Amino acid sequence: MGIGARLKEARVEQDISLDALQDTTKIQKRYLVAIEEENFSVLPGKFYAKAFIKEYAIAVGLDPNQLMEDFKEDIPSPEEDTTTQYTRIHRSRKDNMPTKSTAVFSFIPTVIVAILIIGILFLAWWFIIKSNEAEDPASPADQTEDKEFYRNDNADNNADTDDTESNSETEDTSENESTEDETGNETEEESTEEEPELGITVLEQGTGTKPTSELELSNVGEALNIEFVATGQQVWLDVQNADGESFFSGMVSPDEPLSIDLKEEKRIYLNVGHAPSLTITINGVELEYPVDPNQRGADHQRMYLNVVETNE
Repeated sequence: MGIGARLKEARVEQDISLDALQDTTKIQKRYLVAIEEENFSVLPGKFYAKAFIKEYAIAVGLDPNQLMEDFKEDIPSPEEDTTTQYTRIHRSRKDNMPTKSTAVFSFIPTVIVAILIIGILFLAWWFIIKSNEAEDPASPADQTEDKEFYRNDNADNNADTDDTESNSETEDTSENESTEDETGNETEEESTEEEPELGITVLEQGTGTKPTSELELSNVGEALNIEFVATGQQVWLDVQNADGESFFSGMVSPDEPLSIDLKEEKRIYLNVGHAPSLTITINGVELEYPVDPNQRGADHQRMYLNVVETNE
């Protein structure tokens, strides 16, 4: 008996139809038939053979690890498969990070030296100006010494008028400065207002094995980006919208994080095969699983994310 026959036997014993199994595993019916017939060439890639078999085994109540060990010779080994492409998916790769040019660093010492030279020249010019002012013998006090000034009534009136105008200009300047300060303070207060942070609320917490939970996303803003990072092992992941359109269905590798832009979607379905090994971040905020993924039977979780608000 091969692995396909063993899986089919378990399905028949539990009276599970292929249609019901398709709804449970989210694996297309033709792939389920191919697994039972051990026709692995029909699958989208040999890389996904183990993932599909594990999902099938869990759905019919078999231990996937023991099943893999018993029939390891029947399962095709994973091969490099680069033909599958997914629309609207941007994979972030560590080896694509831009490297800084060494020419920029070699130019920094030259800039520092130039700044120092300019500073020295400015200080020298400033000291020369101050020295010339100190050595000037013709001061106003010496020139007006021993001279008598006579003021008439008209001169006194002119002086009073000048003082009044000076006081008026001072008051106007103070009022203008006060108005500018108030305007500046209002501008600073407006600029310090921060946009509300993304809110994640659990509407319904799933129960039992493979719990299914309902969550609500608020204050999403103009972008909705979900990033998936696997740690320690590959993790099966399925991402769909409310219409059943699939954005990703496969394995997330530890060395290849996955980022999906879903800003136009209002309801998102996530099916995580092993939650303890997958970190989910939404617009920079880490998602906390509604059910503790370390509990028995809660490592496989399903979640519906409902977007209730989008700031413009």
